[in-house]
Amino acid sequence: MPDPKDKPQDAEPRKERNWSEEIEVAGADLVDRVKKLAAEGHVRRIRITEPDGDLVLEIPLTIGAVAGGALVLAAPLLAAIGALAAFVTRVKIEVVREGGADKT
Repeated sequence: MPDPKDKPQDAEPRKERNWSEEIEVAGADLVDRVKKLAAEGHVRRIRITEPDGDLVLEIPLTIGAVAGGALVLAAPLLAAIGALAAFVTRVKIEVVREGGADKT
C-alpha cells in the first residue's frame, strides 16, 4: 500500500462544487419534472418543499442511477410523488447539481 507521504508535492486535491436552483411548479407537472431531473446525470439531490418552506420530500440520487435504467425501481417513489401532486397546487423543487472541479 503506497504511503500518503509519497504523494507528489504539485498534486492538488480536486474540490467538487455543488450548486442548487429552485424551480416552482404546479402540482400537476410535478411527476414529469421530477422524472426529467432524475434522468439528468449531474443531479445529486431533489428536495420538494411547500411554498412556505416546509420540506415535503427529499430524494438523494446517485449519479446516473436513474438514467442508467433504475427508473423502474423508482416507480414506487414516483407513485408517491404523484399522490403528493394530487394534494398540492404549487410546490418548489430545489435541485442540487454537481458542478465541475475547482483548482484553487
